Amino acid sequence: MTIKTNKTWLLMALCFATAATSPVYANAYREQGKIAKIGDSGMSVTPPRDWNQLSIAPGKYAQVWTLDGEQLNDVTFYGGVVPGAPLVRERDKKRDPLPKFTATTLLVEVPELLEGTYRAYKKIGSFKLTNTKPGQFLGRDGVHFSYSYTDQDDLPRNGEARAVLINKKLYMVTFDAPRLHYFDRTLPDFRNLADATKLTK
Repeated sequence: MTIKTNKTWLLMALCFATAATSPVYANAYREQGKIAKIGDSGMSVTPPRDWNQLSIAPGKYAQVWTLDGEQLNDVTFYGGVVPGAPLVRERDKKRDPLPKFTATTLLVEVPELLEGTYRAYKKIGSFKLTNTKPGQFLGRDGVHFSYSYTDQDDLPRNGEARAVLINKKLYMVTFDAPRLHYFDRTLPDFRNLADATKLTK
């Protein structure tokens, strides 16, 4: 067995071990074809397949969905983040403040905002923006971008996001999964879900 094969099996084993030891708080079943509201954000989505919504949200404006468990595929909706607010809940505002979305934040700066949030909230040091391009989200002109990072368990992950600014508020959806196997397998499901997300107010 080659070194590369050994590494592949090791990463897969780590994924399954992490999933087995981390509880999945999937208290809300999001059924295919049925409209689901994203909190009070005005966003709604009609999922093209069944998903699970985790009962524990990372912040006031955030909601997490998954197919196989948060560690294996994580879709986070950020609905209507207002100026002055962070993307997720701060653990310690004085000692460990998070970057804030502001009234002057430009669309092209949103990937940097997400990077800063990940570095502080997820405690990661390695983050690389791999692609940024104009794209549609919620029927408006926005930005699509992709990224990669290594989590606290030294597991390489890839991510993809869509974001738009509407009435001085930030709306975004992100997808994160282990680079090995899970990201490529679930990416089409994420894109279909993002395409099915609407702003109703």
